[in-house]
Amino acid sequence: MNDSSRSSRWPATAIAACLHVTTETANLMRTLKAGGADVVLCASNPLSTQDDVAAALVEEYDISCFAIKGEDHDTYYSHIEAAVDHKPHFTMDDGADVIGVLHSARREQLGDVIAGTEETTTGVIRLKALELEGKLGFPIIAVNEALTKHMFDNRYGTGQSTIDGIIRATNVLARGQRSSSSVATAGSAVVSRPAHAAWARHVIITEVDPMKALEAGHGRLRGHDDGESRQDRRDLLHRHR
Repeated sequence: MNDSSRSSRWPATAIAACLHVTTETANLMRTLKAGGADVVLCASNPLSTQDDVAAALVEEYDISCFAIKGEDHDTYYSHIEAAVDHKPHFTMDDGADVIGVLHSARREQLGDVIAGTEETTTGVIRLKALELEGKLGFPIIAVNEALTKHMFDNRYGTGQSTIDGIIRATNVLARGQRSSSSVATAGSAVVSRPAHAAWARHVIITEVDPMKALEAGHGRLRGHDDGESRQDRRDLLHRHR
């Protein structure tokens, strides 16, 4: 079946995504388009927008992208309005702003939306409040509550970002630090443990959840049973408040 006959039988699904406009998101948009979706993208955070990525999506991949790094409040919401003008069948949110606009200023479009996704804890809280009020207009997948999200994104994505933020803020290179550096983290053991282990020689974790503390410790104990690893075991402390 050629592309023209396929599109005539199955019209493209419209998706409005409000996410961080980065290379990772760009590849997600390309994948959705390759799967037959009609996608538009706007920024969920103007500070993370990569202007070259936004331009490439438009110029090289013919994907509409409404995002400018550092855009002001009015521009930010005008871009969300532009995404909603796409009349989406599905929404993808990072902060529930597209869903918020649909439920406030564009309620006439709610019947056209099949479902949506929300990534952040803050966004999920907003949507649960709408649900309790009986005002949530379509089903939402709370991505932040998925076990696989915690297994992969928290452990490898957020943990890596934590270290990256420290390096940028302190202007200290991680290279060569592991032999002498120490890191202490309060909570979020599973998030911070893998990244800290790669950077620091001594890691101290304080964690209120005993299972997460145990899991973080288990990750540290894996490896060769040599003198260094035995010392690491003595250095790893789990303190339960």
